[in-house]
Amino acid sequence: MLPISASALAAVAGAARRPVRAAWSNDGGQTWTPARVAGGEVRPDRTAECRYSGTADLIDVPLGPTGVNSVITQVRLWQGLQGPRMDTEWIPAGVYVVDRLTRTRHGASVELLGREDAIRSAQLPVPRTVGPDSAQALTEVLVAEALPGVPVSWQPGVTPGTPVPAFVVEEDRWGALSGGTDTSGVGTGIAAALGAEVYADADGIITLAPVPTLADPVVWRIPYGMALVAPAEQETAEGLVNLWAISGDGGDGAGAVGPVYVWDDDPNSLTYAGPDPVGDPLAPQRAGLTGVRIRSERYASALITDVGQAYDVGRARLADSLGIQASLSFTSACNPALEPGDVVEVEVRPGQWQRHIIDSCPYSLGAASMSCTTRTTARRL
Repeated sequence: MLPISASALAAVAGAARRPVRAAWSNDGGQTWTPARVAGGEVRPDRTAECRYSGTADLIDVPLGPTGVNSVITQVRLWQGLQGPRMDTEWIPAGVYVVDRLTRTRHGASVELLGREDAIRSAQLPVPRTVGPDSAQALTEVLVAEALPGVPVSWQPGVTPGTPVPAFVVEEDRWGALSGGTDTSGVGTGIAAALGAEVYADADGIITLAPVPTLADPVVWRIPYGMALVAPAEQETAEGLVNLWAISGDGGDGAGAVGPVYVWDDDPNSLTYAGPDPVGDPLAPQRAGLTGVRIRSERYASALITDVGQAYDVGRARLADSLGIQASLSFTSACNPALEPGDVVEVEVRPGQWQRHIIDSCPYSLGAASMSCTTRTTARRL
C-alpha cells in the first residue's frame, strides 16, 4: 500500500473531502505545470499491460507543441483525502503518457497509459546483444534509453546484482525487461528470470518487485457492512498450474540448469499436487487422495544461470498460477493508497474473513467508493 497516515486511512470510511489535482510535463518529468481537473478515472490493474491507466478532463490547459499533446506530454494525478481537523493528504495516482487527446470547450480530455507504454513503444531499431552484466546494469540501460531520468527501484526480495548472460533482443524492449521470448520460444525477460515483476508504480518509478503471495502482510482489513457491499465470488481453473518445471538453457556457454520442480505441497490446498508429483506420482492414490489433479507447465529461460535462481522463478510462477482459483469482486470505500498486489482481509460474510490479493482497484477521481477485483487460493475445510 502507498504511504498513508493513520488519520487519512481512518478518513477513508468516514466523512472526507476528496480533492483532485494534476500536473503535466513536456520535458520527461523534469518540470511540472499544475492543471485543474474536472473529472477522470484511475485504473490500477496488475493484470493489464500498464499497471496504471486512466482518463482525465484537464481544464484551461494550453494545447499543441508547447502545451498538452499526445506525442511528448506526461500527466501526473493525485487523489487527496481531507478528514475532520486535518490538512489534505495527497496520494499519488499515477504518472502517464497521453495515449489520446480530445479537445473540449474548456481544455482537453485525455486517455492515459502508464510509463510502461513509453518503454513498450521504444522498440529497438536493430537487433542487439544485451549483456553479460548484472540485472541492475542491463535494466537501467534499457529503461534510460526510453525514459531518460526515470529511476529504477529494486524492492526487497529481488537481487539486482544477479548475473545475466548475453542474450539477443530482436526489437521488443519491454519483453526483454519483463517476460519476452526469443525466436525459439525460450524466455528472455530479465524480471521473469529473477522471479519478479516489473511495472511503473503510482509515482511513475520503474519498479522490480517480488510476485505477491498470500503470505505477504495484510495492509487493510475491510469489514462486512461497513466498507463492503454485495461481494460477488467466482472460481475458475483457467490458468491454474500447480507444478512448474523450470530450466535454464545453458546459453552463453554456461552449462544447462535444471530442470527443477516446484509444486503446491500444502495438503490443505485444493490445488495440492501431492508429496512428490515428479518422483512418485502415484503417492496420492496410495494415500486415498483421489481428488489430487496435476496441472503442469514448463518454463525455460536463457537468463537462468543457477539452480537457486531457477527455484526462485518456480516459486514466483507457482504463487501467480495458484492464486487465481477463487476471485472476489466487491465495492468498498475508496482507499486511493491501495495498490495492485496488496494483500487485504475481506469479511465476505459476517464473521467470515478471507485473505485476498488485489488484482485491480479502479476508482473515479473524487469518488467515495471503488471497485476491487481480487484473487485467493481455495482451501479445504
